[in-house]
Amino acid sequence: MSRRFIAAAAQLGPIGRDEPRASVVTRMIALVDEGRRRGVRFMVFPELALTTFFPRWFIADPAELDRFYERSMPNPDVAPLFEAARAAGIGFHLGYAELDGTTRYNTAIIVDEAGTIVSKYRKIHLPGHREHEPERPFQHLEKRYFERGDLGFVVADAFGGKVGTLICNDRRWPEAFRSLGLQGVELVAAGYNTPRHYPLAPEHDRLQDFHNHLSLQAGAYQNGTYVIGTAKAGVEEGCELIGGSCIVAPTGEIVSVAQTLGDELVTAEVDLDRCREIKANIFNFALHREPDTYGLLTAPKRA
Repeated sequence: MSRRFIAAAAQLGPIGRDEPRASVVTRMIALVDEGRRRGVRFMVFPELALTTFFPRWFIADPAELDRFYERSMPNPDVAPLFEAARAAGIGFHLGYAELDGTTRYNTAIIVDEAGTIVSKYRKIHLPGHREHEPERPFQHLEKRYFERGDLGFVVADAFGGKVGTLICNDRRWPEAFRSLGLQGVELVAAGYNTPRHYPLAPEHDRLQDFHNHLSLQAGAYQNGTYVIGTAKAGVEEGCELIGGSCIVAPTGEIVSVAQTLGDELVTAEVDLDRCREIKANIFNFALHREPDTYGLLTAPKRA
């Protein structure tokens, strides 16, 4: 199987609170069709790609909350996306809210070209807060609406290489990237919904795009892996989300980046053999890591 192919970040523009999944899936299929025309083999959709970013609201009614979650995957709403991608010979990453029994997760899957789910990851680094804070311009209730992921950091054999997943805030944590890197990851899919405004430190608002790319580029370089970062972008229900969807080479260089804040396909050729440039040299883990000195990294949490 070839290790050189066209990959894509399948950025989505805003999704309204009441926009039906059928509408969102139709938009995603349009990006699949564009990917087919461009010869794409693997594409990455954002975090929580099927709905608006609902943790921005305090939702007290469980029935109202439940409508944002998927109980199975694929399900009838999403099946047309699986079918279109399979017909086009395109694999994809899909982020969504998962309801597993009574437990809620922020989840992403990797689907191969045949339409088979080859891996599932549940977000570990949940940002935000748990209780209603009405003084905020918008909520960020991921800690209320999701449990910490229980599947670990997952790397799967797919597309001729080793493919891993991170979700949004995970990308900011070097331990998350390193956990994939230690498994030999060669391509990381990372979807995100990132507000421009950060209420706790508004002085950082101007840095949101910079910090996004900084995290993705550092993770790529320090682990010798391609990274595809994909945004849900634009002004969604009054909340501005950054864009900047991009494809990063193992050298840490951005090789392709979105030009809009709407639905957009960002493509580049990836050559997974290029990962060896980094893995065999500056970040040769077997030769240069000193894990016996890293005890603080796994020490218990401290206030």
